[in-house]
Amino acid sequence: MTASSPSQDAQNFPQNLSASLRADALMEEDVARDYGTEGHDGEQYDRSDRAALRRVVGLSTELEDVTEVEYRQLRLERVVLVGVWTSGTVDDAENSLAELAALAETAGAVVLDGVIQRRDKPDPATYIGSGKALELRDVVLETGADTVVCDGELSPGQLIHLEDVVKVKVVDRTALILDIFAQHAKSREGKAQVSLAQMQYMLPRLRGWGQSLSRQMGGGGSGSSGGGMATRGPGETKIETDRRRIREKMAKMRREIAEMKTGRDIKRQERRRNKVPSVAIAGYTNAGKSSLLNRLTGAGVLVENALFATLDPTVRRAETPSGRLYTLADTVGFVRHLPHHLVEAFRSTMEEVGDSDLILHVVDGSHPVPEEQLAAVREVIRDVGAVDVPEIVVINKADAADPLVLQRLLRTEKHAIAVSARTGRGIDELLALIDEELPRPQVEIEALVPYTRGGLVSRVHADGEVISEEHTGDGTLLKARVHAELAAELEPYVLAGQR
Repeated sequence: MTASSPSQDAQNFPQNLSASLRADALMEEDVARDYGTEGHDGEQYDRSDRAALRRVVGLSTELEDVTEVEYRQLRLERVVLVGVWTSGTVDDAENSLAELAALAETAGAVVLDGVIQRRDKPDPATYIGSGKALELRDVVLETGADTVVCDGELSPGQLIHLEDVVKVKVVDRTALILDIFAQHAKSREGKAQVSLAQMQYMLPRLRGWGQSLSRQMGGGGSGSSGGGMATRGPGETKIETDRRRIREKMAKMRREIAEMKTGRDIKRQERRRNKVPSVAIAGYTNAGKSSLLNRLTGAGVLVENALFATLDPTVRRAETPSGRLYTLADTVGFVRHLPHHLVEAFRSTMEEVGDSDLILHVVDGSHPVPEEQLAAVREVIRDVGAVDVPEIVVINKADAADPLVLQRLLRTEKHAIAVSARTGRGIDELLALIDEELPRPQVEIEALVPYTRGGLVSRVHADGEVISEEHTGDGTLLKARVHAELAAELEPYVLAGQR
């Protein structure tokens, strides 16, 4: 076989090019024929479609008003969302990304675009795979984004590799939720819990930039001009120093949170001693828990159309239609895949749910899939050991909900009621239901209490359940249900036939 000369190659070039073009044209005809007829084999199309980055419409939150856009762009990050769809329907994947968009907005970002990719499981290196990471970089360049937010918790390696490809900051769902919590924490305890969760998250993700974090401290010999006493020897690297300091801060923070927990435990024990029943309002974030608390008690708690507007538990006194006192506690909102760092850090706050006598489980009736919200909250309720506490499912925002969704929820949830905290619809029925469900004092007594012991009568009204009350010449004739401790104090005044 003889090699062709360069001149022969040049002569054959037009012929080779025309053959190549002819082959391309034939291939295009084949593709058009395959995909242009009804009877084509769709397997290849399905596979390519499944592997593609699918844009999710309707996620952009960019504002139309130019001046406001300019103002917000000075302060806010511009983000592209990316999710990996591993199970369920495409609607499930898009709802999850829509929730991520709401989280990003709450954190103060402008959502420019959102894409999802169908995979059996996230790529261990870059979350979406190296090829799709390059496509994501094109989306970032096209939109002018400065941050990518991933709908999942990424490992330290995934964060680093994806950042190296897309060339902008990469944030995962956990870091986003932690950022929102950091913005909304107001009390000393809330700030401490958020700081602890952030440090737990950051510890394995410390990353050295350049050589500064791998350079060892010390290392100078006797002739070394730098360092000085106590700095010679191998020492530790900068990143090791940072990790040690973070661990020390975490230990200090845990001690502080434990001390704050003791103070709340004392208040809780005082309520128990006085036998005041407690009701905890739990539910998905932005389901309307604080609005419901305000409607039931007039508490004046911050109400905001944002995720995680409430982080610090609010406890208020309330009264049933029959006059019984109880406490209502508003708790931090839950969300799907709530980071375990947060569940651990906020465990002391969530104990309000576990120690309550009744849970008002609030769900957003206007949400596309409220059943998912119910399941996510119940998972966290199990984590804090509150599975045995009676539960009333309160379907809020009934005025904005689809009637068919309301009917479905009322049919599937055994103990449910539809209300609107905004309009007041169903609130009276909810109050009556709370009255029925709260634990009742066991001891029924009939006593004639002298007017000189008016304090006892007040305590029966506050801690017991008055059946009848009559003012006579000798004192107040009471028929009531009370707890054993109060029954013992009323014993001297119990009518003879009741002893």
